[in-house]
Amino acid sequence: MNRLAAILPAGNVLVNVDASSKKRAFEQAGLLFENQHAIARATVSDNLFARERLGSTGLGHGVAIPHGRIKGLKNPLAAVIRLAQPIAFEAPDDEAVSLLIFLLVPEAATQRHLEILSEIAELLSDRDLRERLKVETDPARLHEMISRWEPMRSVA
Repeated sequence: MNRLAAILPAGNVLVNVDASSKKRAFEQAGLLFENQHAIARATVSDNLFARERLGSTGLGHGVAIPHGRIKGLKNPLAAVIRLAQPIAFEAPDDEAVSLLIFLLVPEAATQRHLEILSEIAELLSDRDLRERLKVETDPARLHEMISRWEPMRSVA
């Protein structure tokens, strides 16, 4: 199992979410984490925005990995939101974003946080998978595609 699948419950995958801006997308993520994991929505969206002010988490190719540190969180948690319409995200290629993988980590997260981010970036660099994730309409199928993906194993 990859690191993302290990922290991504099936209930944390949403498709065709209406959000007209980055702010609305972060609010939707806050609502999801509040409903599924009892983390205050304002805490989630505030932390995501605090990180975003340091620089866009848009990777290019229509995907982003918004992430934040949450005080009191015991283990990393992820959510995937596919938007009904792409939104501006200040990505390096200026392409609007429709697929967001949210990562919340404990406030004191260190190496594990970076390893998860790195693996998510690797997953999203698989062009075929990335394009399928951006059009899949069934949340369960989207979750399954992420769960089945295996990262490259270094031989060093």
